[in-house]
Amino acid sequence: MMQSVSTPHARSADAVVDALQGSRHGLSQAEAAARLEHYGPNRLPRAQPPGLAQVFLRQFASPLIYVLLAAALLSLLIRHWSDAGFIFAVLLLNAVIGTLQEFSAQRAALSLGELVATRCRVLRSGDSYEIDATGLVPGDIVLLEAGDRVPADLRLLVAHDLELDESLLTGESLPVAKQATALLPTDTVLAERRNMAFAGTLAARGRGQGVVVATGLGTELGRIAADVLGQALGQAPLLMRMQRFTRLVAVAVGVAAAVMAVVALWQGMSYSDVFLLAVALAVSGIPEGLPVALTVALATGMHRMAKRHVIIRRLVAVEALGSCTFIATDKTGTLTVNQLTARRILFPRQQPWEVSGEGMIPEGAIRTPRGVPDEAEKALLERLCLAAVLSSEAFLGQRESGWVWHGDAVDVALLVMAHKAGINRAEALNRCPELAVIPFESDRMYAASLNRVDGRPHAFVKGALERVLPMCTRMACGDVDSRIDAAAIEAQAQDLARQGFRVLALATGEVGVEDEDHFTAEQLRGLALLGLVGMIDPLRPEAKSAIAACRRAGIRVAMVTGDHPQTALAIVRELELLEGDEQLVTGPQLQQAGDEAALDRLTRDARVFARVEPSQKLGIVQSLQRQGHFVAVSGDGANDAPALHAAQVGIAMGRSGTDVARENADIIITDDHFASIVAGVEEGRIAYANVRKVIFLLVSTGAAELVLFTLALFTGQPLPLLAVQLLWLNLVTNGIQDVALAFEPGEGGELQRPPRPPQEPVFNRLMIERVLLSALVIGVMAFLVYQWLLGRGFSLDEARNGTLLLMVLFENIHVFNSRSETRSVFRHSPLRNPLLLLGTAVAQLVHIGAMYTPGLRDVLRIQPVSWQHWLELLGLALSVLLAMELHKRVRAWSDNREDKG
Repeated sequence: MMQSVSTPHARSADAVVDALQGSRHGLSQAEAAARLEHYGPNRLPRAQPPGLAQVFLRQFASPLIYVLLAAALLSLLIRHWSDAGFIFAVLLLNAVIGTLQEFSAQRAALSLGELVATRCRVLRSGDSYEIDATGLVPGDIVLLEAGDRVPADLRLLVAHDLELDESLLTGESLPVAKQATALLPTDTVLAERRNMAFAGTLAARGRGQGVVVATGLGTELGRIAADVLGQALGQAPLLMRMQRFTRLVAVAVGVAAAVMAVVALWQGMSYSDVFLLAVALAVSGIPEGLPVALTVALATGMHRMAKRHVIIRRLVAVEALGSCTFIATDKTGTLTVNQLTARRILFPRQQPWEVSGEGMIPEGAIRTPRGVPDEAEKALLERLCLAAVLSSEAFLGQRESGWVWHGDAVDVALLVMAHKAGINRAEALNRCPELAVIPFESDRMYAASLNRVDGRPHAFVKGALERVLPMCTRMACGDVDSRIDAAAIEAQAQDLARQGFRVLALATGEVGVEDEDHFTAEQLRGLALLGLVGMIDPLRPEAKSAIAACRRAGIRVAMVTGDHPQTALAIVRELELLEGDEQLVTGPQLQQAGDEAALDRLTRDARVFARVEPSQKLGIVQSLQRQGHFVAVSGDGANDAPALHAAQVGIAMGRSGTDVARENADIIITDDHFASIVAGVEEGRIAYANVRKVIFLLVSTGAAELVLFTLALFTGQPLPLLAVQLLWLNLVTNGIQDVALAFEPGEGGELQRPPRPPQEPVFNRLMIERVLLSALVIGVMAFLVYQWLLGRGFSLDEARNGTLLLMVLFENIHVFNSRSETRSVFRHSPLRNPLLLLGTAVAQLVHIGAMYTPGLRDVLRIQPVSWQHWLELLGLALSVLLAMELHKRVRAWSDNREDKG
């Protein structure tokens, strides 16, 4: 799609709107739909994932596969047709299995990315709507605020303190101040077009409006889309470590295979047979399928988390959630329902007024302590509600589907309250036209609107009392304003806060403004404080139990909020998060901490941080990390981005979060519930446990095969298995079982144990013990059976047939040992993972079928065995089950002794 208006930066805003045949009130819905049909959706072409054929061919891009191909070609040269055919068949089957696994995991990950859509606010026929950004068309009027990602190229119409981060396009690290009224030369370079907002940039500060001049490929970002889409994605650290581990194992197995080849040659084996044997040993001993199996395991974890409202943006988060030791959570919308309701109005020197009704539906009434307000009281209420609606930037309106609203929760609550008093924002703006605004910012803690009232400029301010009170010299007391009594007002505010209310102050006054385009904080002086509004945001029903679950899981939780300390204390007491008031730390205390040591002392035992500015959140996270915590932090604002980026796990809110918060986060909570964060921790622990299960199975079975061959070669015995038999063993015991382990459900009690130490390696002491024990039991037992068969007069082929059957039984039984590191097999129903049960049974049946299939059994040199022999081998194969059960018992006894000690 081509840009609809050429050089919009060189034209006035009105000229651009006219050229687009639009209006400052926005397009109509019908016109927008027609333009969408003409221009197409506002999206860039995505980097397409590799297709099925490409994924299939990629299965052959491995040094081990090259060696196997060489072995197959060598078999053809020496006319070992059956061996060559079998190797080619194994390669093809492995490629098919790998393709299905990787392609399905890739598609699953791609589908998860569709769950979080970019939204934007637009004006349509004068009303504000929130829509999917793909529905934008040239001529649309887009509303911007701090934290938003610009959804298309815009010619700015209004810019209030607007600064954009344009580093994606220009490389400029500092935000760029925007000026809507600027007219620029046609040849102005991109980085200096201060009246434009470009797609992909971020609003770092302020508010603005702009008309869409280009979408999709017509944007400046669209012109460099190929470069943007070509950037490689990083890998999860666990996968990188496993790839390095696989390479190390490959070197070790290669050395071992070379030594065994020398021994085999010394024993008189032909060069071709030695080569095939070395290849088979390498393929069996090297867990080359480990990275793919781990990818499937992590992707399965991602999919399960998505079902519990947790979207994983980076695979690293699946691993990291299993190690989380501290969660620093927001309050509003996460622990609470995020439906602020104004319940109290406090006028100076009066008793509290009651506001009935709950939520965002403007149903209810406002009552004084005596009942219905009289005429004087109505005038006072109207004055306060007028300031509430004029300083608000939210929307509340009734549509065919019912009441709709969007914007900041505080602003919506004020609009609902005012509506109960008969005042709505649209009528108020008609009566008092808006001249300028100072938009709300987290670090500013107030917002102000400049409006013309009876021909003179008046300021209307809402915000935290400690910011608004210094602006005021008077307070509203009935018909006339009187000298302000700051101490009395602060006492009223503290009383509200102690009851758990969020306190907001409202003020107004005539101000002297020479230039309406330069409305600043310095002009907010000599105002009249109208009153205080007490808002309550009730706790989510599941928040208390989720906090208790974290406590049982060994995870500390702290609430980080910008609310008044008394409000914060009321919330955390209800959550039973606080043991004493000394665990409350305020923003001013953090600011007064002189150095890192002093900051660490403050944060060490804190469970609630109140009146915290967003910039201080980063300091809290870094302090906790210095104390050895693995920190997960939630946030939804643009200013939360540094803390989200610094934390081991950044958590953004999907509903209330800004684009910049989501893009700096590792995971996104789609329902904004704290309980979903806890669910994510639980699923993360399950996913990490499944990763360990896959690793254990692949490494221990490969090690067992090496033990078997090492014992045979160094005792002078003929090789216990042929090369094709080793390849077959690898195929029927690791073809599907390792991937099926990735689908293991939780064992139960994931949130009943402490998190693993952040620095603990995957191959910890427990893993090493289990790998060594199982490898020795399987390898030594298989070697002894091989020797025993030869000693009883079985031929070499019969002994190898029995040994191969025993190894298949061993490894298929060992799959069930892999299901838990601590829980007994006999207390772990196989029906909980039907894929594993079915896959293992099918693999065993495939081997049995091969024993009866002419041609295949000749290639593998196997044959049916008697039922007595079956029972003997099955009984021996159960030895690995007994050994691992005994190990679990001994470990449990040892751990119990340590706990009691």
